[in-house]
Amino acid sequence: MSRALPKYNKRRVVVIGAAAALALTGAVVVNSALAGESKSSGATNAQTLASPGTIACPDVASQLPAIPATAQAEVDRNLALLQTQIAEANKRLVDTVGQGGANFVQNAILGPLKDKRVSTIDRIAISIGRKGTKPQGLDALAACALNGAANAGGAANGNAGNAGNAGNAGNGNANNGNNGNGNGNAGNAGNAGAVGTITCPDVASQLPAIPATAQAEVDRNLALLQTQISEANTRLQNTVGQGGANFVQNAILGPLKNKRVSTIDRIAISIGRKGTKPQGLDALAACTLNK
Repeated sequence: MSRALPKYNKRRVVVIGAAAALALTGAVVVNSALAGESKSSGATNAQTLASPGTIACPDVASQLPAIPATAQAEVDRNLALLQTQIAEANKRLVDTVGQGGANFVQNAILGPLKDKRVSTIDRIAISIGRKGTKPQGLDALAACALNGAANAGGAANGNAGNAGNAGNAGNGNANNGNNGNGNGNAGNAGNAGAVGTITCPDVASQLPAIPATAQAEVDRNLALLQTQISEANTRLQNTVGQGGANFVQNAILGPLKNKRVSTIDRIAISIGRKGTKPQGLDALAACTLNK
């Protein structure tokens, strides 16, 4: 009896050790499966986030009347520019996935694109009108739309929230994530505390003698320049706290410059019909934010 007991104890130790090994193996398998699922889920989110949609714009070329031979080259050049603008906007759409708030795409991409297209389409109409009948209503073709981005938008918002949680989990400190948000809010608060005023170079003082037949059109466009500045300042006040660090430049100053380029160009063309067309006025288009 005394000799058999140690053998029994040995067998019991072996059995218990085998059971522990099996339990440990099962835990490793479960953890591996969960890790694989997490990675797969992350990959799915990344894939969804990488599909922000595509910007599509109305075709302008098909809506043009007969183009005078003398205007063909300029019209072709501006039609090509319209395509370049769309390509640049789509590239920016991809490069800025996840940035800004709910209105980021509209304010920072679609809005500026529309302003660029208005200016370019206007130049096309003016070119045709010099030797033929100027087409009307082409500005209706300026606005573009974002196609196929409904799910992407939702994914971007969802992933943005997950990213914040991931940051907290990775650091193991919730305060780190909050500090990051605090810095972002502090930046917006800085803008909110001192919105400032948009100021632009004076155009009227830089004009040459204006032919009498062009005076009314020049005055109308000079008034439009002032209206554009007023609208930009109003938007500056109404969008305090929106967007990121470049919101004012992308959504307000950039579009304002594009509008001014188009308006100033019309002024120069009006003067040039009966006199010497002033050169270099486009340098007066850019405006600044003063605080």
